[in-house]
Amino acid sequence: MVKKGCSLKNITAAIGPSISIKNYEVKDDFMKKFLKKDKKSLKYFKIDNNKLYFDLSQYVYSQILQNKIRNIDIIKLDTFDIKNKFFSARRALSLKQNDYGRNISIIMLN
Repeated sequence: MVKKGCSLKNITAAIGPSISIKNYEVKDDFMKKFLKKDKKSLKYFKIDNNKLYFDLSQYVYSQILQNKIRNIDIIKLDTFDIKNKFFSARRALSLKQNDYGRNISIIMLN
């Protein structure tokens, strides 16, 4: 966007509904990939009851900040918990459902 002439102060990033840390259980190899790139990524992982969880929205937030974008909106809706509004592959798999539907995003620059 900056290459197209946009000023950073005029850019707003939005982090849409996503799975929350309490529902985003991951495996050790997932964490190891993040830590291999950047050891500071450890702060986005949490262990609870011997299970490992990842904070996706906070990780994305940090990546946006690294790109010097300061106007950031976070829509704090958990796609795993809110069954009637969002599809969730993890929720469908946990409920042993055959399909989980699809989400689509449209992103536009003008």
